[in-house]
Amino acid sequence: MKRFVLAFLLPCFLCFLLCISSLVEGRTSISPSPLSESQNRTMFNLSITLSTILSQSSWKTFPNPNPCSWTWVNCSSEKSSSSSLQVTRINLSGLGLYTQTTTNTSFFSLLCQIDSLQYLDLSKNFFESLPDSFLSNCSGFSGLRYLNISLNRLSGLLPNLSQLTSLENVDFSDNQLQGVIDTKLQGLKSLKSLNLSHNHINGTLPIGLSSALENLFLSYNRFEGPIPRDMFSHANLTVLDLSQNKLSGSIPDGIEGLHKLQKLILSGNNLVGELSEKISMVKTLSWFAANKNHFNGSIPSGFTRNLWFLDLSYNTLTGFLPQDLLSYGGLGYVDLTANDLRGPMPPITGNFPSKLYRLRLGDNKLNGSIPITIGELSNLTYLELDHNQFEGEIPVQLEKCKNISLLNLAGNKLHGVLPKELGNLTKLEVLQLQMNYLNGSIPDEIFRLVNLITLNLSQNSFTGGISSSISSLKKMSFLYLNDNKLGGTIPDSVVNLEALIGLQLANNKLNGNIPHFLNTVRITFLNLSSNLFMGPIPPYLADILTLEVLDLSNNRFTGDIPNSFTKIQSLTKLDLSNNQLSGISPVFRSWVSVDTTGNNLQNATDSNTPAQPQSQSKRKTTVAVTIVAVICSIVGFGLFAALLFLMVSKRFNRVEDEGPLFQENPSQVINSCFITSNTTHKSNIDFMKAMLAVSNPENIMLKTRFSTYYKVAMANGSSYSVKKLNWGDKMFQMGSHERFEEELEVLGRLSNSNVMVPLAYALTKDNAYLFYDNVHKGTVFDFLHKGLENALDWSSRYSIALGVAQGLTFLHGCTQPVVLLDLSTKSIHLKSLKEPQIGDIELCKVIDSFKSFGSLSTIAGSVGYMPPEYAYMMRVTMAGNVYSFGVVLLELLTGKPPVSKGIELAKWALSYSARANGKEHILDSSISRASPEVHSQMLSVLKVALSCVSASPDSRPKIRNVLRMLFNASETDIPASPDAAVGGTGGQRMHLDHRLSLLHPHSLRRNLSSALHCTTGLAGYRMVPNCRSSFSRRESRPPNRLATVAPVNNAGGGGGGGGTTIIASDGNSPAGSPTSARRVRFGAATILGAEEVGADVPNRNVNLEDNETDRNNSSTTSHYEEGSSLNSHESERPLAFSMS
Repeated sequence: MKRFVLAFLLPCFLCFLLCISSLVEGRTSISPSPLSESQNRTMFNLSITLSTILSQSSWKTFPNPNPCSWTWVNCSSEKSSSSSLQVTRINLSGLGLYTQTTTNTSFFSLLCQIDSLQYLDLSKNFFESLPDSFLSNCSGFSGLRYLNISLNRLSGLLPNLSQLTSLENVDFSDNQLQGVIDTKLQGLKSLKSLNLSHNHINGTLPIGLSSALENLFLSYNRFEGPIPRDMFSHANLTVLDLSQNKLSGSIPDGIEGLHKLQKLILSGNNLVGELSEKISMVKTLSWFAANKNHFNGSIPSGFTRNLWFLDLSYNTLTGFLPQDLLSYGGLGYVDLTANDLRGPMPPITGNFPSKLYRLRLGDNKLNGSIPITIGELSNLTYLELDHNQFEGEIPVQLEKCKNISLLNLAGNKLHGVLPKELGNLTKLEVLQLQMNYLNGSIPDEIFRLVNLITLNLSQNSFTGGISSSISSLKKMSFLYLNDNKLGGTIPDSVVNLEALIGLQLANNKLNGNIPHFLNTVRITFLNLSSNLFMGPIPPYLADILTLEVLDLSNNRFTGDIPNSFTKIQSLTKLDLSNNQLSGISPVFRSWVSVDTTGNNLQNATDSNTPAQPQSQSKRKTTVAVTIVAVICSIVGFGLFAALLFLMVSKRFNRVEDEGPLFQENPSQVINSCFITSNTTHKSNIDFMKAMLAVSNPENIMLKTRFSTYYKVAMANGSSYSVKKLNWGDKMFQMGSHERFEEELEVLGRLSNSNVMVPLAYALTKDNAYLFYDNVHKGTVFDFLHKGLENALDWSSRYSIALGVAQGLTFLHGCTQPVVLLDLSTKSIHLKSLKEPQIGDIELCKVIDSFKSFGSLSTIAGSVGYMPPEYAYMMRVTMAGNVYSFGVVLLELLTGKPPVSKGIELAKWALSYSARANGKEHILDSSISRASPEVHSQMLSVLKVALSCVSASPDSRPKIRNVLRMLFNASETDIPASPDAAVGGTGGQRMHLDHRLSLLHPHSLRRNLSSALHCTTGLAGYRMVPNCRSSFSRRESRPPNRLATVAPVNNAGGGGGGGGTTIIASDGNSPAGSPTSARRVRFGAATILGAEEVGADVPNRNVNLEDNETDRNNSSTTSHYEEGSSLNSHESERPLAFSMS
């Protein structure tokens, strides 16, 4: 009985406790709002408005009636003496809000009713404009202290903020604001931080700003004129960034009065004059960047006394380096590259800079010997003294720099032997000693540098042989030993360098056998020209599956050209000239450039047998003809019978499509799927027919490093490009089929007319096949370097440049930027002569960086397009993409290939541009002489290209700014060709038939399925299909609409002080018509979040996770990158995702 009672009472007691707990929780969750009735009503109306706009399941405020508990609201009682709270903070950042819907509702008016608001963040949305009365006449904002509307699409003039007298922090950066500032900021007596960077604001710099000002960011605008002395009257100024404008004149007096100034950034202007000693009088100044100006004179003594960072590169500084330049302990970074500095390198004495980790003095006229005290710089990581006039021997004391990873002493007059002590620099990744007078043998100790990625000892006088211990350099990607006096054979152990990309051994005295490289190596170019090799060319060179350039010229090879060479599908250039080859030259694919001059070869079509004596030749010919006729008859009958059998059997079995007779067996499709929603493509694409087509090598259109393109004709006559990716390649790490399909689904929803995105895909056991709209014209490489360059006039080349820049801006501007693994003219396809599309965008998601042997260069980029830093880093970067794009620009401007005779186009252009009138000779004269206007515009674009290929990634502009500079170049008046005109008055305007993906205010829902979730094994990363959108919520964002745009020069027209007006059409009517024209914003896909949270400095933690800058914590919060601008929203990205 007792057990029965306990069994009955225990559940009842537990139920009672649960009821009490529920009641307590219920009372807690439905506690009344602590706000006043009117403010509570306003907040609920605002929440309802936002719920209507966003239609997001994640937008939840009900059933909780307390606005102070909502995630985007903060309350406090600071302004109220009563116990009730008031709303003081609203954060609506990154919600996908846009102008049209919010204007039609009461969104802005409701915000204006919150009279207690102190903090308002509307950043990272899609606002194109603000109501006139929102900021200028909003009485509710009288207490507003923080206002952030950055990273939107605001155009027009800066709103008048003079009525908001309590403002302390204002951020309108990364918009499209234009015009002048005038008096819009006067009266803001409490203003401490102002950020207007990355806009189109022009006129002179503002004066009369608040005396309380601490941080001023005005970079990447169009400010002109001198720096007003008033700018240095703000005694509390801590950070001043005026970089990337059009400022002129000299640095004014008064800087010595800024006793709190820490960072002064003047990079990328037209400033002149000498550097004042008064700069060094600011004891708090630790960061001074004035690179890319026209400063002259010498660097004053004591200039680096207080500095940690100094960048004066790319100026016209002269004279000797001050003796105390490197004598201060706090110095960490010095860049004086590309000036006209002379004399010896200053000694490193006294309180030497133990923190110095980067020293760049290249491209000057420094002489003397390298001081032996350089070994005292124990923290030195990058040392670049290249292209000077240093003499003497390489100091053995460099072995003390244990942290050094890059040592560049190229282009000097150094002599003597290569010190074996350098073999103790175990962290060394790049060693460049080319173009000196070094001699002796290469010491074996150099081959202890197991982390070495690039070794360049070319153009010296090294003798002896190549040691077999070279096989220890497992991470070696580039080996340049050309133009020396090396003899003997190439050691067989070189085949073990599986990370090797480039092997340059030309102009030596090597002989013997060429090692048998296995198909595991990744050599892209192999140059053994001008040596003493003889005998037949080894056919096993065809086993190098990745070979693109093979140069065996100027040797003593004999015999035939191996037929196996025709099977190297990646081959683009073969030079066998000046040997002793004979026989018939095989036929290579159309994209292969072959040079066989200076041999005794016959073309396959021209080969004829020598004449025989008359009496016997007829008899032999008759017998031969008879035999051949009989054989042909038998074979022909057999083929006819086989063909008839196939036709009958196919009809009997009702096989619809007939494939080629001689081809590989088509692969079995595991899964196939359409990404596109276009019904035409869905009805056209036949996966089985496509598999038959890609099994036939005759359908190959293009071979790239990681993929093969096939042209596939469908039953209805339509054609598609099908790209084949080889899953068997160890560099690919697709993971499961499901994971790869998710990646493709994401990429397929990227929508931009200048980006090739897949329409569908098919997966087999060994390969992935991606389907694209067929690009009929070919690649940019085809037109520039295969005899079709005359088809591309300057208008077409300029349109291609704009289109690629627009596509790259779009990719970099996504919430999780798509950073390309490889960008070259071979990966840029042409729909028409003015419509480029960037291909291979998916590679960065499916390549495994950890299989790259420590170097990104083993898998990323093509020869000539890779930035220098890829030789010693493990991630692709936006700055690296900008470098590659700069090379593309140079190809368009010069007509030259990316590499010619072993010299990279970028390096040649940088070197040539430094000469008097050098830039004039860089341009393709057949294009530039078309008219003075074309010549002028090409020079403007050349300036952009040279900035893109800067050796330092920190000095390169962001791609959105490259796009802006290219559009600024269109301001040159160029007579329009008849086929380029879209409308208007003809001769005084240049209308480019350029395609732009316009973001228009509508919902994203039709483009993005909320069911898709693409996650990765890397902490904190999410892949997003469209710019500024996220899988975690369905954001409202404008879909993409195709439009024809025409940059139109405003020759003295009104409105906004000139510049480029962009007229866009929806495609249904002329772009110039009043009914269809509208102003659009270029470079709208600005780079969001993921700001750099740590510079690339040794002994500092670099956070590469996708953390956004917390603009909310402090008005002075900012993250700085090494180089021109302090206000960057760009960071380096991991090379690949670990898919587990």
